[in-house]
Amino acid sequence: AACPQIQTYAEDRIRHWYELVRAADTVRPMMGISPSAWEEAKRHMGPEEAAVVVAAMLERFADIHSPGGYLRSLTAKAAEGAFSCGPMVMALMRREAA
Repeated sequence: AACPQIQTYAEDRIRHWYELVRAADTVRPMMGISPSAWEEAKRHMGPEEAAVVVAAMLERFADIHSPGGYLRSLTAKAAEGAFSCGPMVMALMRREAA
């Protein structure tokens, strides 16, 4: 609900995690996220959380100057155990409710 734009890049309605990951994999090159940045994100965050991050980034795409760099920065935090996508999603939900 917080990230409806990702649905545009899915073949069918997203109902399972693997469908979200596939949609994120489809949209990431259009966002300028390199294959290496995506693979690194999936390795350190897990594919589901990485997909949530890409979906959240898509919602704010106009505000993000370097999506690949931003994802790499979040991945570095995840590698240190200092990142959770929860606050990103909550911020989007608050923005939508306002």
